[in-house]
Amino acid sequence: MTEKVERAGHAENHAAEREADTVVRVRSVLPSLPPAERRVAQRVVDDPEGVAASTITELAQACDTSETTVIRFCRAVGFSGYPDLRLTLASEAGRARGETGGRVVGSDIGPDDTLTDVVEKISFADARAVEDTGAQLDIAVLERVVEAVVTARRVDIYGVGASAFVAADFQQKLHRIGRVSYAWSDTHIMLTSAAVLGPGDVAVGISHTGSTIDTIEALKTAGNKGATTVALTNFPRSPIARAADLVLTTASRETTFRSGATSSRLAQLVVIDCVFVGVAQRTYGPTRRALEATYDAVRSRRTRDGSRGRR
Repeated sequence: MTEKVERAGHAENHAAEREADTVVRVRSVLPSLPPAERRVAQRVVDDPEGVAASTITELAQACDTSETTVIRFCRAVGFSGYPDLRLTLASEAGRARGETGGRVVGSDIGPDDTLTDVVEKISFADARAVEDTGAQLDIAVLERVVEAVVTARRVDIYGVGASAFVAADFQQKLHRIGRVSYAWSDTHIMLTSAAVLGPGDVAVGISHTGSTIDTIEALKTAGNKGATTVALTNFPRSPIARAADLVLTTASRETTFRSGATSSRLAQLVVIDCVFVGVAQRTYGPTRRALEATYDAVRSRRTRDGSRGRR
């Protein structure tokens, strides 16, 4: 319980979040905001340059709310007030234009976009998801997750839908270096596996939205049995984050045609890789031996021409 309180307090420390891109941060907390503040947040996400160019009165009117609500929103996401938000958005917009040569590639895909536009926007979104996730990843929490996995008797990983693929990838990585780990996507098996965990075990719940009931319930069950619980989500104030001892966050944006998009999974895989490499570093000798043994075990299943057969 103490760890959960500490983690919750850390999640509310907006000053520490200021290093992350403003739109990324606003998007991550948007679902948890009151309705009026949520309208302001959505405007920031949809048109950050427009917000930067608007007065507080213009923004309040556009969002059908009051100037007081706009100020509350600014403080909720870590700014001292609206001038601070405008200045930051303008600065970030200018930097983004410089990175893309003035081209607008961060917007959603529209019905009139050419296939070239689609490729450019998807590539940009996926690359930004990886970069933004790395930039905002809480290293202190990551270290605690790595330590928990290193010392764990067993690691159970829960995920359904697209998150199930990420869970399977994490399980395969851990299993290959000799870590006892299981990935579950069936609700009944998730709950029964969680019910037999205990102190010294680790349960990892993966959910982009943080609101997948099956994954949340499995994580809560594992926590009630004494296991250390870890959530991997895009939204640090989501239900799964509140159910976990430790929370790792991604920073990706799903679009009209890409619910459960590749960018979300790529961002999740970046975090999983960071955890895995951290574990491998802490157990360098045994990990090297395990990797060599597993590579040798499948060597005969590859063609002699490594350029064509090696995976």
